[in-house]
Amino acid sequence: MRSGNSSANGGLAGAVPVTELRVIDSHTEGEPTRVVIEGGPELGNGPLPERLERFAKDYDHLRRQIILEPRGSDALVGALLCQPTRNDCVAGVVFFNNTGYLGMCGHGTIGVAATLAYLGRIVPGTFKLETPVGIVSVDLVDANTATVENVLSYRHRKDVTVNVPELGEITGDIAWGGNWFFLVKGAPCPLTLEHERKLTDAALRIQSALRDQGITGANNGDIDHIEFFADAHAGDADARNFVLCPGGAYDRSPCGTGTSAKLACLAADGVLAPETDWVQESVIGSRFVARYVAAEDGRIVPIVTGRAFVCGETTLICQTGDPFANGIVP
Repeated sequence: MRSGNSSANGGLAGAVPVTELRVIDSHTEGEPTRVVIEGGPELGNGPLPERLERFAKDYDHLRRQIILEPRGSDALVGALLCQPTRNDCVAGVVFFNNTGYLGMCGHGTIGVAATLAYLGRIVPGTFKLETPVGIVSVDLVDANTATVENVLSYRHRKDVTVNVPELGEITGDIAWGGNWFFLVKGAPCPLTLEHERKLTDAALRIQSALRDQGITGANNGDIDHIEFFADAHAGDADARNFVLCPGGAYDRSPCGTGTSAKLACLAADGVLAPETDWVQESVIGSRFVARYVAAEDGRIVPIVTGRAFVCGETTLICQTGDPFANGIVP
């Protein structure tokens, strides 16, 4: 991170010191990603999980600067580019949001691909990214379209019932798609934006009930994503979803890891054959086209295609004395 006199102060004597982070913003099917390309923290050269831990322990104020208001928003996902540990990867990436850190982010990976293409660091073709939960293969189709071969995904438990205050008994599947999901069987109301507040409230209640009742993913993994499903609105799509992310904001895209978790459940139920396209529609009508390849032990390799568009390039500035330099925290 560099510090000095802000050009916005015109080089005036007595200008306050600043910290600066250069970022590129994009959206993947409506869901924003902010990629840090300069000024990020030095996390060393160790394994990505260790670097994520160091980010969280020593530099969490930077996560808040990048994501929280007044510089960001609850819907925003950040991606810190760093040196990979493997020579076959073009970059390492650590994803984060308004409440913490993500092992993997599907829409964010597509956003990173579009950002690297915008910067001229990659051209159409296949490349790999290193994430804290494993290696992700990406096929850049063109400047805005990418196909992500996600980490191994699987259904952990089927038909789990949780008692939710004011909602009653809610049944769903627990699945891993790079993050832990509770995929609810049946939505409490239509999956449209006019019902976003009701859907968000229901998802938050389910998330809280899962935690209160000790229902987790494998190895006590926190189930921090809730996913509702319904019939698609478009005739050429297979389903519509509403995904609540860990920080309480809904996913504008169909959610890459959520779509991966859904594919794992469909594969486990034997209702979707390998290499068969599944068109997943989001609550705003954007879409991913997904399919999977079967792997061992009932797991799958999800393959998700979507589009991302660069929409901003800026330098985030935090001046000394700014009372909200590290974001507005509840």
